[in-house]
Amino acid sequence: MHLAYPAVLAALLFCTGLYGVLARRNAILVLMSVELMLNAANLNLVAFDVWLRDTLHAGQALTLFTIAIAAAEIGIGLAIVLMVYRNRGTSDVDRLRDTAEGHEPDPDTPGDSTSTRTARPEVAA
Repeated sequence: MHLAYPAVLAALLFCTGLYGVLARRNAILVLMSVELMLNAANLNLVAFDVWLRDTLHAGQALTLFTIAIAAAEIGIGLAIVLMVYRNRGTSDVDRLRDTAEGHEPDPDTPGDSTSTRTARPEVAA
């Protein structure tokens, strides 16, 4: 078996996953793209293990660890995305940036629930 075939396939998978991470705005699609990138790395590990004829099969063993870590990552990632969707109503990555940047609501904004100002009484004319 030539090493070029799985290496080219892995490179295409990795580039597709990288494009998905950089271009997509939906958090679930970003997680799926990360999985594509991990699968490309797994394909390279197994291909090089077979090509080098490793007697310990270290590439295949490392692939099993990577699959286990990827399963845990996708489980925790989906749980986080579902909780964010329940609280915010969206899984759009751009709309969730204010949470990551520590955006504090302005206390002087009218109608803000965290406002410490008391409302001015209406003046009857």
